[in-house]
Amino acid sequence: MKLNAKLILIMLSLLVLAVITLFSLNQFSQTALVQEIQDSSQEISKAVQLSIADLTSEAENSRLTEFYNSARQKGINEINIINSEGEIIDSTNPEKIGKQKDLKKLEKGVRSAPRKSSGATILSQRPYDVVVPVIVGDEHLGYVQVNMLLDNIQNIQHSNFIKRLAATAMVFTVGIAFTIFLARRYTAPIHRLAEDFKKVSAGDLSVTIPVESNDEIGELAEGFNEMVEKLRERDLLEKRLYEAEHLSRVGQLAAGIAHEIRNPLNYISLAIDHLRSEVVAQCPTRAAEMTELTEKIREEVRRANYMVINFMNYGRPLKIRKSLVNYNELLERTLSVLKEKLKEQGADIELDISPELPPLLLDPELMRNCITNFITNAAQAMPGGGKITLGASLDSSRPGTVRLTFADQGIGIAEDDLDKIFQPYFTTKDVGIGLGLAITERIIKEHGGEIIAESRPGHGTLFTVYLRMEETKG
Repeated sequence: MKLNAKLILIMLSLLVLAVITLFSLNQFSQTALVQEIQDSSQEISKAVQLSIADLTSEAENSRLTEFYNSARQKGINEINIINSEGEIIDSTNPEKIGKQKDLKKLEKGVRSAPRKSSGATILSQRPYDVVVPVIVGDEHLGYVQVNMLLDNIQNIQHSNFIKRLAATAMVFTVGIAFTIFLARRYTAPIHRLAEDFKKVSAGDLSVTIPVESNDEIGELAEGFNEMVEKLRERDLLEKRLYEAEHLSRVGQLAAGIAHEIRNPLNYISLAIDHLRSEVVAQCPTRAAEMTELTEKIREEVRRANYMVINFMNYGRPLKIRKSLVNYNELLERTLSVLKEKLKEQGADIELDISPELPPLLLDPELMRNCITNFITNAAQAMPGGGKITLGASLDSSRPGTVRLTFADQGIGIAEDDLDKIFQPYFTTKDVGIGLGLAITERIIKEHGGEIIAESRPGHGTLFTVYLRMEETKG
């Protein structure tokens, strides 16, 4: 429900509640007032009847005193019986019997009387005199004067006023309570929304507002979430664009590096071989020393050349040249190059290759690059040495899929870094440029495969590569 509709509904509800309450109180007050007037009228009627009976009767006993005791409860203050000469011949106030009334001033009907009448107080309503002439036949016998206080009617009116005032105050109190409730309910989300806007303007695009209603606040929250989502997409697009531009520059840089560095590296490698042969021929006693030294130089040259190749492979499109390859032979060629380095690092290789593994259809050079990256990273993750297990088998849980595994016993990868290891230029090592695993993942995906990394800090890391058999059959 919309906010405007809620406000209108609340106002209408309050209006209806006020009307019903005031109408009910008015009806109750009218009923009580009519009943009180009827009771007072009946008492006046009885008083007049008794007065007329006493005036026309020759009996000496008056019944006014007996009647007056009960009539006082209904507002009858005083009853006087006046003869035609203006003399009060009987009264509920014995002090007035025998006194004279001015007949000219004695008005017939109902009129207000002075407050000095007996029983009237300063807090009482003004008393009224009811004067009724007594005529029997053609003879005017006198008058009956009834003095009465309408305090009961005033009390009823006053009570009704208080009740209506209380009812009105109650309705307004309910309205104010609803208003405060709505104000707090709708201003709190607006304040939170303002705070979230500040966070987004500060660059925090992880903010999401829960949609808790279908009114304007809910629509505002939905619009805010859509805006943040578009900002995230834009931010991601800008990052991808920056990465594409960066990779383009890397490709240009790789071409320059290939031209400027690879040729000197090849020359250094050839020169080392020539120097070794010359020194060994002239100093046979230092042959072992020179051979070890030149091999180390060649290894460093090979490592530098490998980094250049990684740069080149990541900065340009891959060209996949697939052929049927025996995985055991591919591992043997790869390990022969890394054998001396692994020995220095104290890393032992253990093979777990299934005898049922068929030949694989893949690019042998690119796949050897991937294997080299896995083994090199595993050896670097074990500073004190350890075992590296290379496995390969048909995956029973994924029919038609080959599973290749690379497990080490190294220091492992932190949980926060596990999702970043395939990102370009991300590395936790002191050396390297962070392209090895990024290139490896790219090569695996170009082969239609999948790579998964699992690691527990202090217990080692496991890389699993899945290759579809459809791409391994010739």
